Amino acid sequence: MPAPNVKENDRIVLFDGVCKLCSGWARFLIKYDKKRVIKLTTVQSQAGQKILDWHGLPLDHFETMIYLEGDKIYTQSDAFFKVVAQLPMPWPLLSVFRIIPPFIRNWLYDRIALNRYSLFGKYDTCLLPTKDHESRFLTDD
Repeated sequence: MPAPNVKENDRIVLFDGVCKLCSGWARFLIKYDKKRVIKLTTVQSQAGQKILDWHGLPLDHFETMIYLEGDKIYTQSDAFFKVVAQLPMPWPLLSVFRIIPPFIRNWLYDRIALNRYSLFGKYDTCLLPTKDHESRFLTDD
């Protein structure tokens, strides 16, 4: 059963809204997800917090992007590969790296995620979607 504010067929990426790398990832998805399959929400938003709470994930410590398909949750490199597989070519070709064992993929993912603020920077507040992109974000119901 999906979280209260998630529909059964929703595909949602939860990302750290103050992280410059993560916000860049969200902008990348807005640009390349031409079919508008993926919805976005920050982990700091009310909608993001509801999803985290529903799945028993930390509400104040964010170390991974989270991808949801209805009630299924994916994190780390699995989340990344699930998302890029839905984008137009050439992005699904990145899935070839799934041949790397998960413990290695996730170790590499964690190195970037745990150092993302020092490597890429941090915003003082979450970036708000523009009017043009508002429909791409999960609303705080």
